[in-house]
Amino acid sequence: MIVELTNISKSYVNPGTNVQREVLSGIDLTIKSKELISIVGPSGSGKSTLLNIIGTIDTPSSGKILFKGQDVNTFNEKQLSEIRNRSIGFVFQFHHLLPQLSLLENILVPTIPLRSKNKGKELTERAMELLSSVGLTERIHQRPGQLSGGECQRAALVRALINQPELILADEPTGSLDQDSAFQLGELLLDINRKHNVAMVVVTHSLTLAEKMSTIYRLSKGKLV
Repeated sequence: MIVELTNISKSYVNPGTNVQREVLSGIDLTIKSKELISIVGPSGSGKSTLLNIIGTIDTPSSGKILFKGQDVNTFNEKQLSEIRNRSIGFVFQFHHLLPQLSLLENILVPTIPLRSKNKGKELTERAMELLSSVGLTERIHQRPGQLSGGECQRAALVRALINQPELILADEPTGSLDQDSAFQLGELLLDINRKHNVAMVVVTHSLTLAEKMSTIYRLSKGKLV
């Protein structure tokens, strides 16, 4: 078991009104090693909020989160940062590649806290292998502005894999892509799951992408079904 959520709820106070709005209510979810999960639901249903809670970017109003059997509430910020950097990879609707860096440099950004003189060469070699596996070897010296949207999103996926995470969280990864690029990225997610034994939770509006996953959950009115 990688992550286990028990009775997770999340509420926000609307600015200026002091009215509390419940986004998530009584969510239970387990994520096992190598598992493929998709979460669908209408806009504003709390899908991204749930993903951020799973990834320890956000905290629930109530409930319990276990990461590999340990209560996340007992972790300090340094420990949470290490989980996010080493054990979880994030992919968003927009790639968030740094425009001033080359593709290879962007891939290596998450490795900065781990780098040493001994590991630098090893990490660069891993980055090159991953970039080759997604067909981007010839693009390594180009900057994001010189690449297509599909190429940037493939690079973002490689960046998420660089530290060998156990779990990838993807928030609308095909939302900004055309139909062909979206299909290719969906197939790539499955291929990465098989080759790298990494679990995935994918939030998406695309039923085509959702149906590629092993389990589909629907989030509606704060409940996960």
